[in-house]
Amino acid sequence: MARIFDVVEYPSEMENEIVHRFPETGVADLRFGSQVIVRESQRAIFFRDGKALDQLGPGRHTISTANFPLLTSLLGTAFNNRTPFTAEIYYVSMREFVNVKWGTSQPIIVRNPGVGLGVSLLQGFGTYSFQVADPQQFVTQVVGAASSYSLDTMEDRLRSMLLSKLQDILGTTTENQNVLQLIGLVEELGTSVRVKAQDDFAAIGLLLKSFYISSLKPSQKSAEELRAMGMLDMNVYTQLQAADALRDAAQNPGGGAGLTAGIGAGVGLGNIIAGAYGNAPQQAAQPAAPAQPAAPAAAPVSDIMTPGEVASLLKVAEEDIIASIQAGELKARKIGSAYRISRDAVDEFLKG
Repeated sequence: MARIFDVVEYPSEMENEIVHRFPETGVADLRFGSQVIVRESQRAIFFRDGKALDQLGPGRHTISTANFPLLTSLLGTAFNNRTPFTAEIYYVSMREFVNVKWGTSQPIIVRNPGVGLGVSLLQGFGTYSFQVADPQQFVTQVVGAASSYSLDTMEDRLRSMLLSKLQDILGTTTENQNVLQLIGLVEELGTSVRVKAQDDFAAIGLLLKSFYISSLKPSQKSAEELRAMGMLDMNVYTQLQAADALRDAAQNPGGGAGLTAGIGAGVGLGNIIAGAYGNAPQQAAQPAAPAQPAAPAAAPVSDIMTPGEVASLLKVAEEDIIASIQAGELKARKIGSAYRISRDAVDEFLKG
């Protein structure tokens, strides 16, 4: 014989649970006179045959013809006050879920007007908070027949909604402001995301209470990521890699000889970076020199190069290239008495 529940309650703080179904499987056998207890931080949605009949607020509710008119109408007059019937009750947490973390799994590409290449890749993270605003709407549209619906289950969906709004706002903001200015506007950006995402949250019965940006900064691997996206040509990428090699050499002055030493002796880090962005460094004031014919445009980088061509590309002496090949630092193929170096080998060397 099926058990009849005379008292239904879910005495849980629901710290990580948004919705809990009673019973978790099957249906509950209830009858007129059974009681449903709802805590202050909960709401209960009363279902029968897949249809939401009533929403119950905090307190003790007795199932009766007066308190559940929709249920009475559905059951009809054939059921007297002691006849059992089946139903499900969904307990919904009304507490505010705070300090929920968000972050950019992939950098967001934005304009960077007037700086460097004109684009940048941003990464950010922070927190947000939300709560259920319409319990019945949330259960019917999101939860369905699940026995339990937790914050963990919902996080990916909410994060995607928020990041789409953040990306949209960053794209609009960077039309007139560069990344350095943008980083100083995290509070304004957070408020804009919260306002812009409200309709999407409301569509599933939620209210976004806050959205905070704790950090917003350029990606540490912007050069590699921009090249992978086809936004850096080979010349610029190679020069940026050379700048990285200089930086590493400065941090490790006792490192090996070869190409790194040649670069360090022959060219400054500022020259490489300025060259990468197409802005040669300004020299100290000199007497005006006679006008010289314009230099021919640089030839495109070949897939296969001689030591002299690699030396010219990296602005070092050819003997430094030869020394690096003989030291095994730079891969090359010897054909007869001549060396040939692939562009991929140069890239691999500069990566260290």
